[in-house]
Amino acid sequence: MSRRLSLLSTAVSIALATAPAWAQDAAAPDAATANPTNLDTLIVTGTRVSDRTVAESTAPIDIITPQTLEATGTVELATALSRALPSLNFPRPAITDATDAVRPAQLRGLAPDQVLVLVNGKRRHTTSLINLNDSIGRGSSPVDLNAIPIAAIERVEVLRDGASAQYGSDAIAGVVNVVLKGSGEGGSLAARYGQYSAGDGKQYQLSGDAGLKLGENGSLHLSAQGGHSDNTDRARPYLGTVTPTSNPPGKVVHRYGDPEIDQAALAYNAQWSPSEGVEFYSFGTASRRRAISNGYFRAPGNPNNIRSVYPDGFLPQIDNVSQDRAFVLGLRGQTAGGWNLDLSYNYGQNQLDFDVRNSLNRTLGAASPHDFYIGALEVTQNVLNADFNKSFDVGWLKYPLTVAFGSEWRGEKFNQSAGELASYVAGPEPGAPGAQVFPGFTPSDASRRNRNSHSFYADLEADVTDKLSLGAAARYERYSDFGETTSGKLSARYAFTDKVALRGTLSTGFRAPSLQQQFYQSTQTVIVLGDPTPFQVRTFAVDDPAAIALGAEPLKAEESTNIGLGLVLQPIESLYITVDAYQIDIDDRIILSENLRGPAVASFLEARGHRGITGGRYFTNAVDTRTRGIDIVGSYRWSLGAGALDLTAGYNRNKTTLERIAANPPELTAGGLNLQRIGRVEQGRITQGAPRDKFFLGGSWTTGPWRFDATTTRYGEFHTFNDDPSGIRDQTYRAKWTLDLAATYAIDGWEFTVGGDNVLNEYPDESIYANSESGQLPYSGNSPFGFNGAFAYAKVGYKW
Repeated sequence: MSRRLSLLSTAVSIALATAPAWAQDAAAPDAATANPTNLDTLIVTGTRVSDRTVAESTAPIDIITPQTLEATGTVELATALSRALPSLNFPRPAITDATDAVRPAQLRGLAPDQVLVLVNGKRRHTTSLINLNDSIGRGSSPVDLNAIPIAAIERVEVLRDGASAQYGSDAIAGVVNVVLKGSGEGGSLAARYGQYSAGDGKQYQLSGDAGLKLGENGSLHLSAQGGHSDNTDRARPYLGTVTPTSNPPGKVVHRYGDPEIDQAALAYNAQWSPSEGVEFYSFGTASRRRAISNGYFRAPGNPNNIRSVYPDGFLPQIDNVSQDRAFVLGLRGQTAGGWNLDLSYNYGQNQLDFDVRNSLNRTLGAASPHDFYIGALEVTQNVLNADFNKSFDVGWLKYPLTVAFGSEWRGEKFNQSAGELASYVAGPEPGAPGAQVFPGFTPSDASRRNRNSHSFYADLEADVTDKLSLGAAARYERYSDFGETTSGKLSARYAFTDKVALRGTLSTGFRAPSLQQQFYQSTQTVIVLGDPTPFQVRTFAVDDPAAIALGAEPLKAEESTNIGLGLVLQPIESLYITVDAYQIDIDDRIILSENLRGPAVASFLEARGHRGITGGRYFTNAVDTRTRGIDIVGSYRWSLGAGALDLTAGYNRNKTTLERIAANPPELTAGGLNLQRIGRVEQGRITQGAPRDKFFLGGSWTTGPWRFDATTTRYGEFHTFNDDPSGIRDQTYRAKWTLDLAATYAIDGWEFTVGGDNVLNEYPDESIYANSESGQLPYSGNSPFGFNGAFAYAKVGYKW
């Protein structure tokens, strides 16, 4: 910590010695959108100044409008953001248990839980799920962006900069702030239908929103959307050697693709002012998603099948129901001393229920149930905030100094509930105990954990001259479970001319270990890439005696240092370009260890009472990483006769390297174990598992009642790794281009749209035979654009 504070101290001295700098009317965009007028949009993310615009921001910030979200052609917020932001990655993994239902997104190549999500500037709760299988985001419990209905969104502000000093834990990669519609008038209704060119994955959705007046001084905006998506399937027949335990040849028995989903979501946003200068506000969301995803097929001769029950084998399925609730109640006003005041209470809760269908518990014999209740996960967040800010005239400053300070108390809970007895019990028959594909949570797995934290922050911002703007922030935070941390941030912007400006930030940050990472525990059936043998792998809580015997230690917070430097250009009228380079160092990064498996591990665990468990894993602060990258975003408006063409381009390139790997615990080399806690698979996932670069070019041409949208995107290459040290099963997947098209006709408030995503029917490279389960699973779930092919849709909407 002393090293980081020294770094900030040095930077403060440099910043205060800097010569004057920038014009408030210098305009330059940071918005990944085709609408240049967004430069004048007032922002609420990354600043406490009440009249700061996008053009004046000292850090890169994107404004994503509802039009931009709708033009992506998707009904999922995370997918829409991934198509509008070059630095956001949202793959579509399959056969990854509940991760199929609650997919994670990552910003700037970092972990999904290293980006903070806000709604109307208030902290959003995370999902209760922890991603455990071989997907991007393994080991994380991020926010479920798709629980927020797109119909409710006024805009999304994406701060691409570290912001822990301003907002607390998780804001290492940046901040996504979803601003809800709040108007007391207007509204819309829309219906959408679509299907993949392969003939599956049918989707339909209804959505709408409406604003209402609450007397003379209030408003209420309501939004809702609901829909259904069929599953997709890109599995192929078994091509391997036929054995008594192999899958039947010439027949597709797996199901590999998107899950079947039913989802409904609601949102509201209300304000009421009983008198001048006093405003009560409240907003909230609620959603319910049911997702039916698929496991690995159990062949007729599989040792864990019972031929009299499933003579042709069986495909087990995981039935997840995710229920998400959130609301905020607050008061804004002004104190007698002229301080602006914001007091708020924030509640968030996510519950994820697990059921397994079409399965059995081999150890119960033919009497085993086929359907099981596996248990539930639940997280709850309660937050109290008190925020104050005021502008002061300071003699040596040309413009007022904004002073902000505040405090926050946050209480967090994590509950893990046991499943029914048959879902986990070890019966009298041989075989792996518990429901096949996902054994139930046992009573010893079940727990109720909680913690609280409190924090204090201070923030200063000022336009020192017509050219120079400076900012500084500091935050102290103390957690009841692991201790305290302090973060700081400095920012500056200097405008050389109206057409050229330079900006930079330097900050430290942190991310507290989640309760899920500390205390979640369960046993899962895991298929390792290229190895058809299923393993029963147990995720141990870090305080479990077996985990400690394997080298686990109490988790501590991740600590980061962020450096950003950006150039803002307006070389000609209507052309705006921003170039932002960054470096993010993360110490003590929390990751999930490798699947520690093998006969020696099985014997080790059985001796400690874990019958039938053939592998184990736990969370650890085992690595330090450095991520370096660059974001380039530009927009241009071109008048064409009776119409206009808006062009937007974005490019991100980043590289993550491992700066330190903690020494392997001696426990993993004792007693014949000979294991690596962080091996080549996890190292490769962190450094090369996601595309290193991404480029998109989008255009929107409006003429009369018509609007035509087109976006082409290039997703860079990515890699998968196997624990075979020879590397022969490692694979590089080449870069791919996709093209999205849409045409809209508008008349008298009505809009009619037909469109297609990935209209050229592009697929990622096929996996090599050794990584495809003998040809059955031909694509990698880490593909940044999925592997479903072309999708066509039609939409009709009405706005008033």
